[in-house]
Amino acid sequence: MIQIPVTQVTPWAQQQALEHPGQLPIVLDVREAWEVQTASIVNDEAANGFKLVHMAMRTVPARYLELDRAQPVACLCHHGARSMQVAHFLAQNGFSNVVNIQGGIHAWAAEHDPRVPMY
Repeated sequence: MIQIPVTQVTPWAQQQALEHPGQLPIVLDVREAWEVQTASIVNDEAANGFKLVHMAMRTVPARYLELDRAQPVACLCHHGARSMQVAHFLAQNGFSNVVNIQGGIHAWAAEHDPRVPMY
């Protein structure tokens, strides 16, 4: 199967990359529940400008249809490898505006929000 290219964005740039009039972009956190409990982005749509959705990577093939294919999606994991796999999966399944957050939650904490614990 041919792999569809997925853009990598930095945590700081992800909001600009996903701005789409009339739609609230999704940050899709594909980490396990224990990881989300350890360190997570604050889920405040009004302040963040995006909606945070948790869907562990192993559940994505069964749950990805819960997402709107037309809605912008930025995938997030610990360091960016799992989320890149999910981003490719979504792109191959009809998601036209999907990116990967390079460096994951670790980079998010280091570059965007130092309140997020590193693990």
